[in-house]
Amino acid sequence: MIMNAPTGPAWLTTWMAEQKIPLWGAADLRDLPAPCSRGGSAFPIAISWAIPLTPQIMASIQGGPNQAYADEYARVNRRINALSRALAAEIEKRGFQALALAASERTDTVNIRGDFPHKTAATRAGLGWVGRHCQLITRPFGSWVRLGTVFTDMVLPCGPAVERHFCGRCRRCVEACPAGALKGGAWHPGVDRDALLDARVCDQWKKAHYPQYHNGHNCGICSAVCPFGLKVLKRTPPPSSGRA
Repeated sequence: MIMNAPTGPAWLTTWMAEQKIPLWGAADLRDLPAPCSRGGSAFPIAISWAIPLTPQIMASIQGGPNQAYADEYARVNRRINALSRALAAEIEKRGFQALALAASERTDTVNIRGDFPHKTAATRAGLGWVGRHCQLITRPFGSWVRLGTVFTDMVLPCGPAVERHFCGRCRRCVEACPAGALKGGAWHPGVDRDALLDARVCDQWKKAHYPQYHNGHNCGICSAVCPFGLKVLKRTPPPSSGRA
């Protein structure tokens, strides 16, 4: 089921449905420093989508990451990267340019950043807002998602963008962070990441305490305790044991 189905080319809506992508949209990036096309112009549009993580696995890491979470993280990243390449190819077959953004890749190791924030495209596409844990929160899946992004010059209806957060006074993620890396700030469009998160402290804690999980790139505690995710768990039936 497509939970965010914007008006656009019929082939794109069909493609998303065939790939079982439940939440997607298009983002207007024309006022942002987006990556450039082969012609040297910044891409004006991004297609953003969310792939849900298994709720039971996410709930299991409230005390720290485990191997099931590390495996789930890697599995969903692989799927997103494959989908991104496939979607970019479909767009280019129709005469437009496209560029896939890797699911989880640091291209700036000093500042601990990638080429472009997936969650910026996602908020611009209307998929959700950024919580105090500096992650995207969606209505249907909470923050228990991984994000995919493909840049394009194909004209698409965008947004509407999400312009505010809906975390209220909740600080569960801030209080649960073992590194003390979350600053408790409230997100709004254009806010600097540093107002929400000390990325260096977060990175150092993970490398020191969880090196066995993707060389210290996994934690997830702040997301695991988020009430919007825990609501998903309540309405998700447990996996079948296979017994009668």
